[in-house]
Amino acid sequence: MNNPPTLSRAALDILEQGEPLEKVRLSFNYAKDWKDGKITTIGKEAPLLRPARPAKPQLLDPARMPRRSTGKSGRIALLHAIAHIELNAIDLAWDIILRFSTGETSDEMPKQFFDDWVNVAKDEAEHFKILNEHLNNLGAQYGDLPAHDGLWEAAIKSDDDILARLALVPMILEARGLDTTPKTVAKLLASGDTKTAEIMQQITDDEISHVEAGVRWFEHICKIRGLEPIPHFHGLLKSRFKGQLKPPFAYDLRAKAGMDIGYYDQVS
Repeated sequence: MNNPPTLSRAALDILEQGEPLEKVRLSFNYAKDWKDGKITTIGKEAPLLRPARPAKPQLLDPARMPRRSTGKSGRIALLHAIAHIELNAIDLAWDIILRFSTGETSDEMPKQFFDDWVNVAKDEAEHFKILNEHLNNLGAQYGDLPAHDGLWEAAIKSDDDILARLALVPMILEARGLDTTPKTVAKLLASGDTKTAEIMQQITDDEISHVEAGVRWFEHICKIRGLEPIPHFHGLLKSRFKGQLKPPFAYDLRAKAGMDIGYYDQVS
C-alpha cells in the first residue's frame, strides 16, 4: 500500500482493516510516517459508523460476559479482555483524528492535537501486540473468548461532539483503568506472575499520558468555547455516560495525568 496523502486517509485505512495484526502494523507505519514528515496534511475523509472487525471474538452484552475463573484460564481471560480493550483503543485514537479533523473542531486544533492522538494510537497498537504475544505463549490467541462492545458503544454516544468523546473515553474509561490496574498488578506479583504484571504496568504508565492528553484537549476546547471545564464535564457525565463515577480512585495517578480532583471525586 502506498503512503496515504493525508492523516485522515491513513486513519481511514486503519479503521477499514479488520485483521488485528495488520491494524497494528499499519498503525506503527503511519505513526512513523507522520512523525518523520512523510504525511503532513490532515485532510478530510468521511468517518465510519463502525470500524472493521475480525470474525472473532463473539461480541456480547457486558452483562452476559462470563465470570473469570482462577488459575491459567483466568489469566488468559484477563489478557484476552485487556487485548480487546486495546484493539478498540487503537480504533478510538484513529477515529478521533478522522471524525474531528473537519469543521469547527479542526479550526480549534493545533498540530500537537494530532501528534498526541497518533502517539496514543501507536501506544495502543504496542499494547495489543505484546498482549497478543503473551496470549500466544500461553497457548491462546485473540478471538478465543467472547468480548463485549462497551468501548465502541461509548464512541457512538460521543460521535457528534469532541468534548463528549474526550470526556467519555480518556477522562472516564481510560482514567478508570488507572484506578483498577494497580490492584491487578499487585495480585499478579503476589501470585508470582511477573511477566503479566510487567505488561500491565507498562500499559498503566502509558495510559497516564493518554488521560493527560484527554484532559489537556478537553480544557483547551472548553476555553475556546467559553465553557467551564469541570461543570461541563459533569453535564456530559450525566447526559452521555451510563453509570456513575465511584471510588476507589487512584488520586496519585490521576494527578500525574493532570486531572483535577473536581472532575471525579464526590460526583453525584
